[in-house]
Amino acid sequence: MAAKPEAVLLLVHGLGAHSARWQDLSDFLLKKSISSYAIELEGFGETKGLEGYVDSFGVYLRDINLLREVITRENKDRKVMLLGESMGGLISFLTVARRPNLFDGLICISPAFVNKLKLSVFEYAKIFSSLLYNPRKKFPLPFTCRMCTQDAVCQKSIEEDPMEHKSVSSKLIYELMAAQVRVGALKEKVKTPLLFLLAGDDKLVDSRASERIFKSLGVQDKTLIEYPGMYHSLSIDLGREKVFQDIANWVAKRKA
Repeated sequence: MAAKPEAVLLLVHGLGAHSARWQDLSDFLLKKSISSYAIELEGFGETKGLEGYVDSFGVYLRDINLLREVITRENKDRKVMLLGESMGGLISFLTVARRPNLFDGLICISPAFVNKLKLSVFEYAKIFSSLLYNPRKKFPLPFTCRMCTQDAVCQKSIEEDPMEHKSVSSKLIYELMAAQVRVGALKEKVKTPLLFLLAGDDKLVDSRASERIFKSLGVQDKTLIEYPGMYHSLSIDLGREKVFQDIANWVAKRKA
């Protein structure tokens, strides 16, 4: 934490990941006098519940609200901005839509609004049928670390990290898909200053769909940056220092 931060970010990780993924970004921002708080989403990392399971996305929104209260107590009169990557970007977007005045800015990195990966009808049938008899039943994630980042060191770290989950429950998959549907209904409620950071070679989510959503938003203060050739997980991909600097620059202009 910065001794006297100029601004604070609340960081929300993506599907299968955990809060330690933010180490490089938080270290970079600390040098810019920007403090970071990273949430551990229920079902991931070191949380105590069932791995890859959550009762409702409402749990995530509740926990973000609670961490926001902690940040407020510890950082009086500082701008607090919400940043999420992938599923974390989706969660962050919906949080701001439901609580427009909770944060002073929203940063979405490769937000998971529309999946690019397609499951077969048979796979969808297995997932949704399990909701009826065992919503905790787990299914392997339909992507690999090599689809997320081109950085060989990060790939190795993800593969060897026991806190990186490789499967999720049918209930969480359902909640994720339901949240994606809600984006269309709630997007008009987003009024917070907004930064979208999109991967030019995203193999997991549809960047063009994210761009269309961005253009449809009525937010006056909104910025979109795309990174040609970069993969989905911009925060751990090769070239991430440029992404970090763009975040720091955007925050710096809105910290007052």
